[in-house]
Amino acid sequence: MTRFAAPIAEQIWDMKYRLKDADGLPLDASVEDSWRRVARDLASVEADPAHWEPKFYAALEDFKFLPAGRILAGAGTGRAVTLFNCFVMGTIPDSMAGIFDMLKEAALTMQQGGGIGYDFSTIRPRGAAVKGVAADASGPLSFMDVWDAMCRTIMSAGSRRGAMMATMRCDHPDIEAFITAKQDSARLRMFNLSVLITDAFMEAVKADGPWELVFDGKVYHTLNARDLWNKIMRATYDFAEPGVIFIDRINAMNNLAYLEQIAATNPCGEQPLPPYGACLLGSVNLARLVTAPFTDQARLDLAALDELVRTSVRMMDNVVDASRFPLPQQQAEAANKRRIGLGVTGLADALLMLGLRYGDDKAAAQTEAWMKAIARAAYLASVDLAREKGAFPLFDAEKYLSSGNMLQMDEDVRQAIATHGIRNALLTSIAPTGTISLYAGNVSSGIEPVFAYAYTRKVLQKDGSRTEEEVVDYAVKLWRDMKGDVALPAYFVNAQTLAPMDHVKMQAAAQKWIDSSISKTINCPVDISFDDFKDVYMAAFESGCKGCTTYRPNDVTGSVLTVSEKSEKTPETDKGAEVVYLTEPLDRPASLEGATYKLKWPGSEHAIYITVNDIVQGGHRRPFEVFINSKNMEHYAWTVALTRMISAVFRRGGDVSFVVGELKAVFDPRGGAWMAGQYIPSILAAIGGVIERHLVATGFIAGEGMGLKSDPRAEVMEMGEPPRGEACPSCGSYALRKVEGCLTCADCGHSKCSG
Repeated sequence: MTRFAAPIAEQIWDMKYRLKDADGLPLDASVEDSWRRVARDLASVEADPAHWEPKFYAALEDFKFLPAGRILAGAGTGRAVTLFNCFVMGTIPDSMAGIFDMLKEAALTMQQGGGIGYDFSTIRPRGAAVKGVAADASGPLSFMDVWDAMCRTIMSAGSRRGAMMATMRCDHPDIEAFITAKQDSARLRMFNLSVLITDAFMEAVKADGPWELVFDGKVYHTLNARDLWNKIMRATYDFAEPGVIFIDRINAMNNLAYLEQIAATNPCGEQPLPPYGACLLGSVNLARLVTAPFTDQARLDLAALDELVRTSVRMMDNVVDASRFPLPQQQAEAANKRRIGLGVTGLADALLMLGLRYGDDKAAAQTEAWMKAIARAAYLASVDLAREKGAFPLFDAEKYLSSGNMLQMDEDVRQAIATHGIRNALLTSIAPTGTISLYAGNVSSGIEPVFAYAYTRKVLQKDGSRTEEEVVDYAVKLWRDMKGDVALPAYFVNAQTLAPMDHVKMQAAAQKWIDSSISKTINCPVDISFDDFKDVYMAAFESGCKGCTTYRPNDVTGSVLTVSEKSEKTPETDKGAEVVYLTEPLDRPASLEGATYKLKWPGSEHAIYITVNDIVQGGHRRPFEVFINSKNMEHYAWTVALTRMISAVFRRGGDVSFVVGELKAVFDPRGGAWMAGQYIPSILAAIGGVIERHLVATGFIAGEGMGLKSDPRAEVMEMGEPPRGEACPSCGSYALRKVEGCLTCADCGHSKCSG
């Protein structure tokens, strides 16, 4: 009997969270082994591990508590990885040396897999004087380009996908350039962008008043606040960026307002963090806690919720001690404040099981009640931990109880904190759970509505072919199991049809009792008017949200693919599908299929070994990277250069078969060699021949000396029509959907931002 509710769940566990050795052989024989591994590791920091391990296992069992993917994949493996999801880096100094020190820290953090956030408001604007060098400053955007290139480099080295958030204050002199920066499709592709919106700016917008752009006390420009607001709104209406962060509200509602100032968030926005701030994530699965679903007796078991939250808080607090950190400053920050981010997933499914329509007043009230119950349980659990293990080192009872969310907390909780302290400064956050929710049986993600009741997914088989299967939402499947073919009731709504203001209502209801923030995408119809679109953001501000992210599908948003211009070949040779070229390189999956070939060049003492690895797209293999190695040190420089150049070309997609032709045409004036009865003009030509034979064997090209057999990405195009939206960088499928600010692939579960 399998614990998995759907094949996609088991596949995601196998791909992302199952412990395997260096050769890819499983060490976790079952998902129970994965749960046991995590439970044992997190219990290891307890005084009595044998007591807590079974309790932690029980919380993980049947997907009730879902630690973020980094914890599932890394805990108990013995590997030098961080279990933390979110980092905001140190304040960037306004100096060349300081800027590049920060770049180094970002690279080290990203190398371990951390998503990072940065506030670029501290860098002087473009054109400002640079004392001592008789030059003008290039501005923060030029340095953001450097960060972007660094992130690409880290990715190309085979490390985890890069994810970065860049913020800039609404009063920075370069804010207008920041707003439009990503409208250049080739720029800042590794960044999410968000504008830090102050209360003063929002008041100026409502009053249609002036707004000063200031740096270091100097006013650079004065413009109309509403004009700047409209520029932000127009950019996100047309391009889905930048997002909006209500930074004054974040700082005002921070439990640690007395000792830290926040100016940035992690890439998905649910974790506003101070310099060197770090946070880990986890979610309780509300869909697993509903009893008697779809009946008059349906309810969420509040006693079970309370127990699960208390155990989850203890597990997450232990992660602070069990985890490694990329930088010592991050470790110190985490240890001093012991921030955790406990959230939920399966909210929409749980509401459906109770007969509530996501987005209406009853569902919003129920959501607020559940979030308060979670907050109370989490804070009281942290008080119990403080009694046992001590409060977080920077705890100051008087100041803490006078700050942020503590001002609205129930009196019994406040009194418990005053008496015993609290172990964790902040405890709640709602993170993107796109991949985790699929692993848990396709429960609704985070606090999002059900994205789709069911969809068809292409499943990649070991032989490279694909089969189709239906992926059904958890609540919908439960309804079918209980009711048969009875039509879904009217209260079943999804993200495709939900009104934007219903999204805002639900986000605001959840935010009241979340002490950090929420990752949520407000889906807007393509035909929403610009004025109605702006009203969504104003409603988010007025209703107490800490930020707002929308997604309005159109011809621009999400599109990173273009179709090459038609060839001028004759019709007889132009019958195949056109080649699609990528404007940014393919992301490297965790494992690739490939082959290694030995090439012995006559007269050379050492052989050359050529490895060609492939990626599978649309059921076809295509070359992804090449490695060329030799013990002959005279070959070292050019083999390294060739490896990098060919791999870079392969990762750009399209018809890369020309690489073979170019290599085979290289002539060595010192003379070639006879190999297998054929004259080869150079060693480079011999390498080209090896690569060509590999491409023939995998079906990428039709035969030796022949061109492209078929372009995998062209298969989804209809009569030369450009692809709609972005292709998944992992599997090549056009099945990406925007969930909680993150593009997530419905076919393979790939997500840029979530663990």
